[in-house]
Amino acid sequence: TPRSVRLGMLKLTNPFLEEIKDCQKRDRKLVEKLVLIGEGKEVDFEVDENGVM
Repeated sequence: TPRSVRLGMLKLTNPFLEEIKDCQKRDRKLVEKLVLIGEGKEVDFEVDENGVM
């Protein structure tokens, strides 16, 4: 799943990573950055494979 890492048969989740993602969704300025990233207008930031800026 997008909220976990699968290593063989072991599945790891990171509550801290989830907290960061949730906080990014509630921060108005970060949401604006996410929109710009999606539009290709922001090059100083990027979203990683876990959905974290």
